[in-house]
Amino acid sequence: MNRPLQGELSDALGAVLSDMQQAITQLTQVLENERTALNAGNSDALGEAGASKQKLMLQLEQLDAERQQLSREAPAAAAKLDATWSQVLLALRHCQQLNQSNGRAVNQRLGQVRQALSVLTGHAGETGLYGPTGGLRGGLRSQVLAQA
Repeated sequence: MNRPLQGELSDALGAVLSDMQQAITQLTQVLENERTALNAGNSDALGEAGASKQKLMLQLEQLDAERQQLSREAPAAAAKLDATWSQVLLALRHCQQLNQSNGRAVNQRLGQVRQALSVLTGHAGETGLYGPTGGLRGGLRSQVLAQA
């Protein structure tokens, strides 16, 4: 492969990694915003965070596919950018930790809601209010005891 093409591939790979770093920075902010929304119980902000998170994840997937292709075509350029790739991976691990922490918070809230529902419905120990077919389960606590 000629030198000018190698240089262009190297530049393109560097640009992709830079775009990935920017997207990861944005994702980190979105995950922090999601945590704030979870703590505040702000469903609108949670919806916005979820949509932003989805968009950024798709962008990162596309950038990673491009990175892989460029790395195959210019392995020498990829080797020169190993340190940058290591930084990207480290930042992604941080995002993963934030996301897992947010997931634990969601699961905790869900458990609290389920517990409150079990108190209200009188069905302690049930995992959900809907049956396997998706229909509402019957047999709530309030039942007719007698008729006159």
